[in-house]
Amino acid sequence: MTTKSEVLRFTAFSQDPEGGNPAGVVLDAEGLDDAGMLTIAAELGYSESAFLTAPPEGLGGEPGRAFTLRYFSPRAEVPFCGHATVATAVALGERIGTGDLVFATRAGTVPVTVSEEDGVVRATLTTVEPHTEPVTAADLTEALAALDWPAADLDPAFPPRIAFAGARHLVLAAATRERLADLAYDFARLEALMHRLGLTTVQLVWRESDTVFHVRDPFPVGGVVEDPATGAAAGAFGAYARELGLVPEASVLTLHQGEDMGRPGVLMVELREGDKRVRVTGTGTRIG
Repeated sequence: MTTKSEVLRFTAFSQDPEGGNPAGVVLDAEGLDDAGMLTIAAELGYSESAFLTAPPEGLGGEPGRAFTLRYFSPRAEVPFCGHATVATAVALGERIGTGDLVFATRAGTVPVTVSEEDGVVRATLTTVEPHTEPVTAADLTEALAALDWPAADLDPAFPPRIAFAGARHLVLAAATRERLADLAYDFARLEALMHRLGLTTVQLVWRESDTVFHVRDPFPVGGVVEDPATGAAAGAFGAYARELGLVPEASVLTLHQGEDMGRPGVLMVELREGDKRVRVTGTGTRIG
Protein backbone atom coordinates (compact mmCIF):
# COMPACT_ATOMS: atom_id res chain seq x y z
CA MET A 1 0.00 0.00 0.00
CA THR A 2 1.19 3.52 -0.80
CA THR A 3 -0.42 6.90 -0.21
CA LYS A 4 0.45 10.42 -1.33
CA SER A 5 3.06 11.85 1.03
CA GLU A 6 4.58 15.31 1.14
CA VAL A 7 8.13 15.15 -0.13
CA LEU A 8 10.42 17.95 1.03
CA ARG A 9 13.77 18.73 -0.55
CA PHE A 10 16.67 19.87 1.60
CA THR A 11 20.39 20.11 1.13
CA ALA A 12 22.79 19.18 3.93
CA PHE A 13 26.24 20.52 4.81
CA SER A 14 25.66 23.82 3.04
CA GLN A 15 23.56 26.96 3.49
CA ASP A 16 23.37 27.29 -0.30
CA PRO A 17 20.66 25.22 -2.03
CA GLU A 18 23.15 24.71 -4.88
CA GLY A 19 25.79 23.29 -2.52
CA GLY A 20 26.03 20.31 -0.21
CA ASN A 21 24.13 17.09 -0.69
CA PRO A 22 20.41 17.14 -1.53
CA ALA A 23 18.02 14.69 0.07
CA GLY A 24 14.34 14.00 -0.10
CA VAL A 25 12.64 14.14 3.30
CA VAL A 26 9.24 12.64 4.10
CA LEU A 27 8.28 13.66 7.64
CA ASP A 28 5.22 11.40 7.70
CA ALA A 29 5.84 8.13 5.88
CA GLU A 30 3.28 6.04 7.82
CA GLY A 31 1.24 5.42 4.67
CA LEU A 32 4.20 4.24 2.58
CA ASP A 33 5.39 0.68 2.19
CA ASP A 34 8.95 -0.19 1.16
CA ALA A 35 8.11 -0.08 -2.53
CA GLY A 36 6.56 3.37 -2.11
CA MET A 37 9.64 4.72 -0.36
CA LEU A 38 11.91 3.29 -3.01
CA THR A 39 9.74 4.79 -5.76
CA ILE A 40 10.00 8.25 -4.21
CA ALA A 41 13.77 7.91 -3.81
CA ALA A 42 14.15 6.78 -7.41
CA GLU A 43 11.95 9.58 -8.76
CA LEU A 44 13.94 12.19 -6.85
CA GLY A 45 17.24 10.71 -7.99
CA TYR A 46 19.16 12.01 -4.99
CA SER A 47 21.80 9.77 -3.46
CA GLU A 48 19.43 9.16 -0.52
CA SER A 49 16.00 10.14 0.74
CA ALA A 50 14.78 9.85 4.34
CA PHE A 51 11.45 8.60 5.66
CA LEU A 52 10.10 9.16 9.20
CA THR A 53 7.64 6.91 10.97
CA ALA A 54 6.65 6.32 14.59
CA PRO A 55 9.42 5.32 17.00
CA PRO A 56 9.77 1.77 18.31
CA GLU A 57 8.77 1.13 21.91
CA GLY A 58 11.45 2.00 24.41
CA LEU A 59 13.47 4.29 22.12
CA GLY A 60 13.37 7.12 24.63
CA GLY A 61 13.67 10.77 23.81
CA GLU A 62 11.17 13.55 24.30
CA PRO A 63 7.61 12.72 23.15
CA GLY A 64 7.07 14.02 19.63
CA ARG A 65 10.82 14.24 19.02
CA ALA A 66 11.68 10.54 18.61
CA PHE A 67 11.20 8.66 15.33
CA THR A 68 12.08 5.67 13.20
CA LEU A 69 14.23 6.90 10.30
CA ARG A 70 14.82 4.87 7.13
CA TYR A 71 16.94 5.75 4.12
CA PHE A 72 16.59 4.77 0.48
CA SER A 73 18.92 5.38 -2.43
CA PRO A 74 17.42 5.24 -5.93
CA ARG A 75 18.23 1.51 -5.93
CA ALA A 76 17.88 0.15 -2.41
CA GLU A 77 17.47 0.79 1.30
CA VAL A 78 20.70 1.70 3.12
CA PRO A 79 21.28 1.24 6.88
CA PHE A 80 22.40 4.77 7.65
CA CYS A 81 22.90 8.06 5.84
CA GLY A 82 24.46 11.09 7.50
CA HIS A 83 23.46 13.83 5.08
CA ALA A 84 19.82 12.69 4.97
CA THR A 85 19.84 12.63 8.80
CA VAL A 86 21.08 16.22 8.88
CA ALA A 87 18.52 17.24 6.23
CA THR A 88 15.72 15.56 8.20
CA ALA A 89 16.81 17.19 11.45
CA VAL A 90 16.90 20.64 9.84
CA ALA A 91 13.42 20.03 8.37
CA LEU A 92 12.15 18.97 11.79
CA GLY A 93 13.80 22.03 13.33
CA GLU A 94 11.70 24.19 11.02
CA ARG A 95 8.53 22.28 11.89
CA ILE A 96 8.81 21.50 15.63
CA GLY A 97 11.69 23.72 16.76
CA THR A 98 15.30 23.28 17.71
CA GLY A 99 16.47 20.88 20.40
CA ASP A 100 17.23 17.20 20.78
CA LEU A 101 15.93 14.44 18.53
CA VAL A 102 16.34 10.67 18.64
CA PHE A 103 16.23 8.45 15.55
CA ALA A 104 15.98 4.67 15.47
CA THR A 105 17.86 3.55 12.34
CA ARG A 106 18.80 0.12 11.00
CA ALA A 107 22.34 0.86 12.17
CA GLY A 108 21.25 1.72 15.72
CA THR A 109 20.06 4.69 17.76
CA VAL A 110 21.27 8.07 16.48
CA PRO A 111 20.75 11.17 18.66
CA VAL A 112 20.76 14.55 16.90
CA THR A 113 20.80 18.07 18.28
CA VAL A 114 19.41 20.94 16.19
CA SER A 115 20.52 24.48 17.01
CA GLU A 116 20.13 27.91 15.46
CA GLU A 117 22.48 30.85 15.71
CA ASP A 118 22.16 34.10 13.76
CA GLY A 119 19.59 32.48 11.50
CA VAL A 120 21.84 29.53 10.63
CA VAL A 121 20.42 26.10 11.52
CA ARG A 122 22.87 23.30 12.31
CA ALA A 123 22.36 19.65 13.13
CA THR A 124 24.84 17.50 15.02
CA LEU A 125 24.40 13.75 14.81
CA THR A 126 26.15 11.27 17.09
CA THR A 127 27.10 8.05 15.35
CA VAL A 128 26.74 4.54 16.64
CA GLU A 129 29.98 3.12 18.05
CA PRO A 130 32.44 2.89 15.15
CA HIS A 131 35.19 0.44 14.27
CA THR A 132 37.71 -0.25 11.53
CA GLU A 133 39.00 -3.42 9.92
CA PRO A 134 41.83 -4.24 7.49
CA VAL A 135 41.31 -4.64 3.77
CA THR A 136 43.02 -7.54 2.02
CA ALA A 137 45.77 -6.92 -0.49
CA ALA A 138 43.66 -8.48 -3.23
CA ASP A 139 40.65 -6.27 -2.48
CA LEU A 140 42.85 -3.17 -2.34
CA THR A 141 44.39 -4.08 -5.70
CA GLU A 142 40.91 -4.50 -7.19
CA ALA A 143 39.72 -1.17 -5.75
CA LEU A 144 42.73 0.67 -7.17
CA ALA A 145 42.24 -1.01 -10.55
CA ALA A 146 38.57 0.02 -10.62
CA LEU A 147 39.53 3.60 -9.70
CA ASP A 148 42.48 3.56 -12.16
CA TRP A 149 44.72 4.78 -9.31
CA PRO A 150 48.35 3.60 -9.26
CA ALA A 151 49.34 2.36 -5.81
CA ALA A 152 52.12 4.97 -5.84
CA ASP A 153 49.44 7.71 -5.76
CA LEU A 154 48.32 6.67 -2.25
CA ASP A 155 49.49 8.56 0.83
CA PRO A 156 51.57 6.04 2.79
CA ALA A 157 50.72 7.80 6.08
CA PHE A 158 47.08 6.67 5.74
CA PRO A 159 46.78 2.87 5.63
CA PRO A 160 43.77 1.61 3.65
CA ARG A 161 41.03 0.39 5.97
CA ILE A 162 37.32 -0.35 5.99
CA ALA A 163 35.71 2.01 8.51
CA PHE A 164 32.23 1.82 10.01
CA ALA A 165 30.13 4.38 11.87
CA GLY A 166 26.69 3.20 10.79
CA ALA A 167 27.74 2.12 7.28
CA ARG A 168 30.89 0.57 5.82
CA HIS A 169 33.34 2.68 3.78
CA LEU A 170 36.70 1.85 2.25
CA VAL A 171 39.11 4.66 3.19
CA LEU A 172 41.84 5.46 0.64
CA ALA A 173 44.08 8.51 0.91
CA ALA A 174 45.50 10.33 -2.11
CA ALA A 175 49.02 11.69 -1.93
CA THR A 176 48.07 14.88 -3.81
CA ARG A 177 45.04 17.10 -4.37
CA GLU A 178 45.47 16.51 -8.11
CA ARG A 179 45.04 12.75 -7.63
CA LEU A 180 41.82 13.33 -5.68
CA ALA A 181 40.49 15.73 -8.31
CA ASP A 182 41.04 13.27 -11.15
CA LEU A 183 38.20 10.81 -10.60
CA ALA A 184 37.08 8.71 -13.57
CA TYR A 185 36.42 5.16 -12.45
CA ASP A 186 34.99 1.90 -13.76
CA PHE A 187 31.44 2.12 -12.38
CA ALA A 188 30.47 -1.54 -12.79
CA ARG A 189 33.80 -2.89 -11.53
CA LEU A 190 33.82 -0.74 -8.39
CA GLU A 191 30.14 -1.47 -7.77
CA ALA A 192 30.79 -5.23 -7.89
CA LEU A 193 33.64 -4.97 -5.38
CA MET A 194 31.57 -2.78 -3.07
CA HIS A 195 28.66 -5.22 -3.11
CA ARG A 196 31.03 -8.06 -2.28
CA LEU A 197 32.55 -6.16 0.65
CA GLY A 198 29.26 -4.62 1.85
CA LEU A 199 30.49 -1.06 1.29
CA THR A 200 28.26 2.00 1.07
CA THR A 201 30.88 4.36 -0.40
CA VAL A 202 34.60 4.57 -0.99
CA GLN A 203 35.96 7.46 1.10
CA LEU A 204 38.74 9.13 -0.89
CA VAL A 205 40.75 11.58 1.22
CA TRP A 206 43.50 14.16 0.82
CA ARG A 207 45.01 15.86 3.86
CA GLU A 208 45.44 19.63 3.50
CA SER A 209 46.62 20.26 7.08
CA ASP A 210 46.55 18.66 10.53
CA THR A 211 42.77 18.97 10.84
CA VAL A 212 41.55 19.91 7.32
CA PHE A 213 40.76 17.27 4.70
CA HIS A 214 39.23 17.13 1.23
CA VAL A 215 37.11 14.07 0.50
CA ARG A 216 35.16 12.43 -2.33
CA ASP A 217 32.81 9.44 -2.19
CA PRO A 218 32.08 7.26 -5.21
CA PHE A 219 28.65 5.68 -4.65
CA PRO A 220 27.89 3.28 -7.52
CA VAL A 221 25.98 0.88 -5.26
CA GLY A 222 23.44 3.68 -4.77
CA GLY A 223 23.10 4.25 -8.48
CA VAL A 224 25.01 7.56 -8.55
CA VAL A 225 28.60 8.23 -9.59
CA GLU A 226 29.49 10.35 -6.57
CA ASP A 227 27.92 11.50 -3.33
CA PRO A 228 28.36 15.28 -2.84
CA ALA A 229 28.62 15.30 0.99
CA THR A 230 28.67 12.09 3.02
CA GLY A 231 27.98 12.34 6.74
CA ALA A 232 28.20 8.61 7.43
CA ALA A 233 31.60 8.44 5.75
CA ALA A 234 32.73 11.55 7.64
CA GLY A 235 31.91 9.82 10.91
CA ALA A 236 33.69 6.66 9.80
CA PHE A 237 36.73 8.65 8.71
CA GLY A 238 36.92 10.46 12.05
CA ALA A 239 36.94 7.13 13.85
CA TYR A 240 39.56 5.77 11.44
CA ALA A 241 41.85 8.78 11.84
CA ARG A 242 41.67 8.62 15.63
CA GLU A 243 42.10 4.84 15.85
CA LEU A 244 45.26 4.99 13.73
CA GLY A 245 46.67 7.93 15.68
CA LEU A 246 46.53 10.28 12.69
CA VAL A 247 44.76 12.94 14.78
CA PRO A 248 44.56 13.52 18.56
CA GLU A 249 41.92 11.58 20.49
CA ALA A 250 40.05 14.85 21.07
CA SER A 251 39.87 16.74 17.76
CA VAL A 252 37.65 18.81 15.52
CA LEU A 253 38.21 18.02 11.86
CA THR A 254 36.97 19.98 8.85
CA LEU A 255 36.08 17.99 5.74
CA HIS A 256 35.51 19.75 2.42
CA GLN A 257 33.48 17.76 -0.07
CA GLY A 258 31.66 18.42 -3.33
CA GLU A 259 34.05 21.07 -4.66
CA ASP A 260 35.03 18.92 -7.63
CA MET A 261 31.32 18.40 -8.42
CA GLY A 262 30.38 22.06 -8.19
CA ARG A 263 28.37 21.41 -4.99
CA PRO A 264 30.74 22.50 -2.19
CA GLY A 265 29.88 21.50 1.36
CA VAL A 266 31.56 21.46 4.76
CA LEU A 267 31.34 18.67 7.33
CA MET A 268 32.61 19.18 10.87
CA VAL A 269 33.76 16.04 12.69
CA GLU A 270 34.21 16.11 16.46
CA LEU A 271 36.11 13.46 18.40
CA ARG A 272 35.81 13.46 22.19
CA GLU A 273 38.18 11.85 24.63
CA GLY A 274 36.61 8.87 26.36
CA ASP A 275 33.76 8.54 23.82
CA LYS A 276 34.26 6.27 20.82
CA ARG A 277 31.27 7.74 19.02
CA VAL A 278 31.79 10.52 16.48
CA ARG A 279 29.80 13.74 16.13
CA VAL A 280 29.17 15.12 12.66
CA THR A 281 27.79 18.65 12.25
CA GLY A 282 26.43 20.45 9.23
CA THR A 283 24.12 23.22 8.19
CA GLY A 284 21.14 22.63 5.95
CA THR A 285 18.58 24.51 3.94
CA ARG A 286 15.42 23.95 1.94
CA ILE A 287 15.70 23.54 -1.82
CA GLY A 288 13.09 25.52 -3.75
